Amino acid sequence: MENSQLGKGARFQLEEHQAPSMNGMAVLLVNILLILVAVALFILSITPVGYGLGSATRIVFMVVGIAYSCILGPVLFIGLKVLKPNEALVLTLFGRYYGTLRGEGFYYVNPFVTAVNPSSKPDQNAIAAQEKSAAMAKYGSVNITIPNKKMSLKAMTLNNEKQKVNDALGNPIIIGIVVIWKVVNTAKAAFNVDNYVEYLSIQCDSALRNIVRLFPYDASDAEGEKSLRGSSQEVADRLKAEIQGKADIAGIEILEARITHLSYAPEIAAAMLQRQQASAIIAARQMIVEGAVGMVEMALAQLSANNVVNLDEERKAAMVSNLLVVLCGNRDAQPIVNSGSIY
Repeated sequence: MENSQLGKGARFQLEEHQAPSMNGMAVLLVNILLILVAVALFILSITPVGYGLGSATRIVFMVVGIAYSCILGPVLFIGLKVLKPNEALVLTLFGRYYGTLRGEGFYYVNPFVTAVNPSSKPDQNAIAAQEKSAAMAKYGSVNITIPNKKMSLKAMTLNNEKQKVNDALGNPIIIGIVVIWKVVNTAKAAFNVDNYVEYLSIQCDSALRNIVRLFPYDASDAEGEKSLRGSSQEVADRLKAEIQGKADIAGIEILEARITHLSYAPEIAAAMLQRQQASAIIAARQMIVEGAVGMVEMALAQLSANNVVNLDEERKAAMVSNLLVVLCGNRDAQPIVNSGSIY
């Protein structure tokens, strides 16, 4: 029974839901009005105008005025939250998931909730203020970082460092990728993983190594094999699917994954460059020979069809040899004019 409960807990995934909230502007105005009323009651209880109310009523007015204006009213201000476009606020109440605020607006929530963002960074305005105060301070300053608890829902870019990986043929290559992603489930991003940005970065590295091992760096067109250099779109699609399978648990959607850098490792770059040059030379020579043979066949056919000259087999072989030398040579041919008989 205990093992089955553990299995259910392992399969449990937290789903996002909207946090209960109210209109922040309405609550703000009402709270300010109530604080003014509480201050008025307190003033009424200690001024001669309120002496006719009776001592018990004055004490009640004094307690209510102090309690609301000094304690309850300021506490209610804590529940006011402002969100910009494409921002979210993941809230917990005494350790339990309370809900998520999405979309721009002015909200009021339970003042005892706590915002959670495991990948929060110090607010840029706070950092700028600290740098300014540090520059103005004469004997140093105290560095205080204010984390930003709001979770961004914008499309973000993850540009991992270049890695050295072996391709399908075992050749070491240097490869780098860029991943475009965004958070689609704030509850999973906040509670299913420790830090969703670091988690995504590690999964990108792992997926990149798995995909690169399936393809060679380069392949000739005649082989028809997919390669990292020649099949970039197929590799990008495989890479995106691989990362998405790992990022679902963190509530992240992968929008695009692209290879930004691809090269051989420095220790084999020179050898591979010579290999590519040799392959290019062989392919070019093959094309030249095919074209030269076709031109020789066409020349012999037209000479025979037009009865320009009748050549025996030996002369045809000599002519074919000369034409192939001229057409396939690396340098311009130097013609020799034969003024005598060809026989």
